[in-house]
Amino acid sequence: MTQIIPPNADCPYALFNASDREELAVVDRAEVRSVYEQHGALLLRGYASSLEGFGKFASHFCPVAVQNESLNRAALGTDQNIQSVNLGQQPFPLHPELSREPWKPDTAFFYCLEPPMSGGATTVCDGVAIVRDLPHGIRDAMAARRIKYLAPAGPELLHYWLGEVTPSADLLASPPLHCPYQFEWVGDQLARSFTRPLLHKPMFTEELAFGNFLLFARYLRGVRTFPLLDDGALVPDEWVAAVKAVSDRLTKPIHWQRGDLLMLDNSRFMHGRTAVEDASSRLIATYFGYLNSVVLDQEEPVDPIWRKPGFRPPTLKVHTRHPVTASP
Repeated sequence: MTQIIPPNADCPYALFNASDREELAVVDRAEVRSVYEQHGALLLRGYASSLEGFGKFASHFCPVAVQNESLNRAALGTDQNIQSVNLGQQPFPLHPELSREPWKPDTAFFYCLEPPMSGGATTVCDGVAIVRDLPHGIRDAMAARRIKYLAPAGPELLHYWLGEVTPSADLLASPPLHCPYQFEWVGDQLARSFTRPLLHKPMFTEELAFGNFLLFARYLRGVRTFPLLDDGALVPDEWVAAVKAVSDRLTKPIHWQRGDLLMLDNSRFMHGRTAVEDASSRLIATYFGYLNSVVLDQEEPVDPIWRKPGFRPPTLKVHTRHPVTASP
């Protein structure tokens, strides 16, 4: 029998606890979806499962998946949509998966194949709770602003989205409706960009949440210019420090057990990890996807192509380390 334990002050996720090693395949999917929509995060623990079973579970909710093209990940199993997490040892700041791109997935699934010997906890934090606890003046200032992800636009990207390696000025000014980027010249460099609210509404609540690439960029990459405010100014250090102070207090670790399955609302929750002391002893599978029967974010274009099977944009890695810088 499954015991469902709701979140509390010390645990921001709901726990589905299988007392009799039930098969993952028999978990009530409607109940999982209901708890997921209500709380945004749930951990299924104690179920009899496998990598294949994990893929079937995740694809039931998110039949269309997207890959994370960042370095140091491995493909796992026969389902090409299942990858490992980053296989390194460094701790990671909080971030929503792929928030640096317009096609941020709705849901992030994680499945523990091999728990770490020590360290390597996955950390989670509710972006709604962060906003609730921010100083009012900073919260109000942030709620009034948008952030801009500005990066180089190389030939492969231009060909994929515009159909031209050297697009005309008219095409750059009016890209196709399916293209999520705007284009501009920054000095002699062509750049692409998209914007999002600095504080946004998640899929299943009207409260504002914090969830973007800022903490990852500042505290891991050491980059202050990706993202920027939408007028090209730097996001104030005071704002980022306030978010970090609040999120540090609210963040909770998940100490992995074999077979654990974590399901996160990627529009509400952020995740990270503590330092991994022995990377060879830790193997966590991931699946990132788009939910069935969900109202699309108004920030997305009509009928976005990333919500259709087969979406594979050009590999884009350079922008998180060498972003272009706009002038206000």
